[in-house]
Amino acid sequence: MTSSLLAPAVGRRALVDSDTAAMTRGLTRGVCRHLAETGHAVLTEFKLPNRRRADVVALDADGRVLIVEVKSALADYRADGKWREYLPYCDAFAFAVGESFPRDVLPPDCGLMIADPWGAEVVRLMTLAPLHPARRRGLTLRFARAAGERLQRLVDPPV
Repeated sequence: MTSSLLAPAVGRRALVDSDTAAMTRGLTRGVCRHLAETGHAVLTEFKLPNRRRADVVALDADGRVLIVEVKSALADYRADGKWREYLPYCDAFAFAVGESFPRDVLPPDCGLMIADPWGAEVVRLMTLAPLHPARRRGLTLRFARAAGERLQRLVDPPV
């Protein structure tokens, strides 16, 4: 992976919130901010070809795909084992968690980002074999279409 994925973050801040949905939104925002600041195009809730929905998908300038799975609470992590189904669709993978998340429960060979609503820090990335060119092309087209459709809905919301 390029060093752009390892660029320094804004800094870590404690995120204190008992509302899991709000926590997830905050962590996702921080991850997206960090990735955008490091030159990535970012989409959230991105539907993969296997019908799974990735929390954050980012494309770097070279077209490499990073998937970030946001986990706001230990119960959220324990109840959700589908993250392995994301791996065939990315060049790198990471979990994004808050500062107080118990990191020892996460697989040590997986990527890790520490996030808050204002930014994120890449601790490590799980770098995978490069995607097959046909799969990369398909994902890139899916990414572009999703981005275009979302932008159109912002510019001209459906009635």
